[in-house]
This record gives sequence, C-alpha cells and structure tokens, in this order.
Amino acid sequence: MPSIIQKRRSAKPGTSSTLSDVARLAGVSESTVSRVLRQKGFSSLKVRQRVREAVEHLGYVPNRVAGTLASSGSNLVGVVIPSLSNIVFPDLLGGASLALDRAGFQPVIGVSDYDPLREETLVAAMLAWRPAGLIVAGLDHTARTKAMLRGAGVRVAELLDIDGEGIDIVVGFSNLSAGRASAELFLARGYRRIGYVGHYLGLDHRAARRLRGFTEILTHSGLALRASEVIAEPSSIGAGKEALARLLAAAPDLDAVYFSNDDMAVGGLFHCLQQGIEIPSRLAIMGYNGLDIARLAPQPLATILTPRRRVGQLGAELLFAGGPKQVVDLGFELIEGATV
Repeated sequence: MPSIIQKRRSAKPGTSSTLSDVARLAGVSESTVSRVLRQKGFSSLKVRQRVREAVEHLGYVPNRVAGTLASSGSNLVGVVIPSLSNIVFPDLLGGASLALDRAGFQPVIGVSDYDPLREETLVAAMLAWRPAGLIVAGLDHTARTKAMLRGAGVRVAELLDIDGEGIDIVVGFSNLSAGRASAELFLARGYRRIGYVGHYLGLDHRAARRLRGFTEILTHSGLALRASEVIAEPSSIGAGKEALARLLAAAPDLDAVYFSNDDMAVGGLFHCLQQGIEIPSRLAIMGYNGLDIARLAPQPLATILTPRRRVGQLGAELLFAGGPKQVVDLGFELIEGATV
C-alpha cells in the first residue's frame, strides 16, 4: 500500500477536498473514512492514522450542509479576525461588510483572540458550512489552517499584511516598511536612546514585523534598542500607560519610545502628562494605526495611518471579481504629529 507521502502528488490543489479524495489518498473506502470521522464502528489504529493523515494533508472539512439545502449556493462569507476590542478590526469589518452587502452576501464573524489554534477551529467550523468565500487577517496560520484554506474550493482573502506568501488574494500593506519608516523618523529628528513598548509579539505577527523593520533601521545606523517592555496581553491604553512607567523606571535616560500601536502609545502619552514629562523635548513617542484618538488629540501623536476600511472593502470585492491570485499593496501614510 503506497504511503500518504507517496500519494500526495495525486491530490488536486485549489479545489474543495471531498470525502472521495480522502478515501483515495488514504487507500480506504468512503464508508471507512466516514466511520473514522464520525468515530462510529471499528477501524484499526493504522487505518485511522492513514485517514487522519489524508484529512490533514488535504485540509478536508466535512460538509455539514450536504443533503440539507435545496440550493447548492451559499450567501455566507466567513470572516475570522483576531480581536473586536482593537478598533482596527471593526474598521476592517466595516469595509468588508459594505462590499459584501452590495454583492448580496452576509458575513459570519469569528474572533480568534490572536490564538492560532482558535483560528484553526473557526476556519474549520466555517468551511464545514461551505461558505461562498473566506476572509482572514494576516498571512500567519497553522499548517492545518493553511491546508484547509488551500483546499477550501472558494476564494480566500488574507488582509492587513503583504510581508509573506499568500494563499490567494492578499490586500494590505507592509508592516516591515511601516516599522522602518517609524525608525527613520526618529533618527531624522536626532533621537538615539530609543526604547520599545509592545504587546503579544509571539502572537501578533504584524506587530512583530513592525518591530523587526524598526530594529533593522537602527542596526544599519549602528544603534540598538536601549530597553523594551512587552506585555503578554492585548493592547490597551491602560496597558500602555503602565508599561511605559515600568520602562522609564528601568531606563530613565531614554529620549524616545516606539509603541506597537496607538492604543499603547496613547497610554504612554497619558503617563507623560500625569508625571510632567514634556513631549517631545524630554521624551518622543510614536504609535501605529492612525486612530482618531491619537491623530485628533490636542497634541497629535506621531503614527502610521493605515487604510484598514479600504483593505476590508477591496478584499471582499476581490473575492467575487473573478480575477487571478494577487497581492494588492494599499500602502500607508506617515503622520509626523507633534510627539517626535
């Protein structure tokens, strides 16, 4: 019996995997696959293992809709995002919902809380209902999630990041470039004793890429971050305020601090106001995302304005435009503000 590895070449990429595909790859009957997946009846350990390997490789998801609907079409589009507490993602959803509504589709939303295994579960659950398309945030997924997306049989849009290899439609901007632009602004203004305040770097891959781009520019200039404070929790104004306090207690000579996003940076701004730390003469600060609370403050925050609503709208439009696999870079705007 050929192994799963030997049979991989026969699998058809880019099409929705079926029970027959799993059975063929595993070298068993469809009824055996069905029994294994439903955990009904007897199957040997070796057979169960072959079926699971085939399911994993093909990204197969059982069709919960089969036989239950008279119409084969679906007007549902699955949307998986990391958070609803960060305004970035409601903005993204607003743009996507506008485009989907115009096209006669309804979004079904899942929130992963930046947990890649939770994202995997949500993608599997949505694909089980055979949506008309799928929208996910970013390019970083588990191997199982990538397999499911590639074998979904519908268009997939990955949004907010272009620094990596996409599966189908990619719409966003370069987080690496945003980090580099932020470092270049600091250096152009003469800051050299620079620190960092961030969140969730192990899970928020886009924030990690921005930090990588930022430190690349510092390295090229013969510098390095003097100190950093990274919290293991979601970003928030309160978290940014507390994190900057800890950072300055550990490194009081810093002359600038780069924040992972505007939520954190606004918290840092509040800490400076409370402690009488003059900005930017004593300490320069910069965020990311271009949130209204940051850009419209009495002392506007230096930040990067991202077109997240447009990203959501265009990503949803391209799902049903019939175009090729593509990457669309919508860019970003550097806002110098009054804090650097």
